Amino acid sequence: MDIIAARLSRVSPSQTIAISTKARALKAEGRDIISLSAGEPDFDTPAHIKAAAIKAIEAGDTKYTDVPGTLALRRAVAERFRADSGVEYAPDEIIVSTGGKQVIFNAMLATLDPGDEVIIPSPCWVSYPDIVALADGKPVIVPCGPQDGFKLTPAALEAAITPRTKWLMLNSPNNPTGAAYSAEDLRGLCDVLLRHPDVWVFTDDIYDKLVYDGFRPATVVQVEPRLRDRTVTMNGVSKAYAMTGWRIGYAGAPKRLITAMNTLQSQSTSSTSSISQAAALAAVSGPQDSIDMMVTAYQERRDLVVSMLNQASGLTCMRPEGAFYVFPSLEGCIGKTTDTGVTITDDEAFVTALLDAQGVAAVHGSAFMFPGHFRISYATDTESLREACARIQRFCAGLR
Repeated sequence: MDIIAARLSRVSPSQTIAISTKARALKAEGRDIISLSAGEPDFDTPAHIKAAAIKAIEAGDTKYTDVPGTLALRRAVAERFRADSGVEYAPDEIIVSTGGKQVIFNAMLATLDPGDEVIIPSPCWVSYPDIVALADGKPVIVPCGPQDGFKLTPAALEAAITPRTKWLMLNSPNNPTGAAYSAEDLRGLCDVLLRHPDVWVFTDDIYDKLVYDGFRPATVVQVEPRLRDRTVTMNGVSKAYAMTGWRIGYAGAPKRLITAMNTLQSQSTSSTSSISQAAALAAVSGPQDSIDMMVTAYQERRDLVVSMLNQASGLTCMRPEGAFYVFPSLEGCIGKTTDTGVTITDDEAFVTALLDAQGVAAVHGSAFMFPGHFRISYATDTESLREACARIQRFCAGLR
């Protein structure tokens, strides 16, 4: 009898983590590697947030907290939701978890029965389908191409809904494309959802503060309050406050679902780190000016990367509204061969050959359920980005 559970056959390790791990290994061997594969800000956590953590340690705030998070943090999160989008949640409608990923696990495990369907627009974050599968659900991948700005249309949503549909999972701004939904974009989707009262919405807004060119992000409950009683609104401190390692995600949802998620969390991780919660409290309730600084830098980097990639032979790159990713098409490179005789058969072959030949680590689009593209994270310093894009240009120019 095999000791490994059958459910594990339904999932695979995160391919973004796998690429980053390979890049680090090559760097350790002495290779000149520029890794653009990780979705992690290169900025340091703001000083006032770190100071709040140190203060908590010195004050002895190192014990277990309430499973769904300290009351102070849940109140601050509720206020952050209200201030950012006008969405009202009570503290008992908030859960704080060990990163946004645990919020998703909690919600899916608490609600999915075998065969329940979850609509996932693609390109999508690599973990969504696997989390759904682990919870015995069925991921329903709906391709959303560049002709629609990599966004789900009302018609595509309507066509994907079946009697087994339990969730629609939205991510705006999106990982890996950076595409973001405006209030107008969401209005059409909300109208479809109003016609299907059994379909819930999980909206992952983790990048909502990282938007450019005056774009105004929106979230589902803000656009359509009548969907509040069947929506989970998720966010966290990882991206906007450069706090990936602190591991704090949070969500607002109807109390009945939060209670169920709380029950699950009580039997898995229990509360999140008390020190991380103190830091998150300072992040969401303290000065927000560090976000503006990061947004300014990211926008400059985005413009540089988009311009240079569009000058590479065989690549086309859309200009995203948010996050810190671009998702260029490599259609013009398919079928060509490198100077070492490697044929670019697909997007995975492209990123593998790029890493081997030029030392640039990116993630293939198939990992995000959308082949023919690749993802680059521009959450790194400008000179490294400039050099990486120059290497990509050289690599593409050398294909025959």
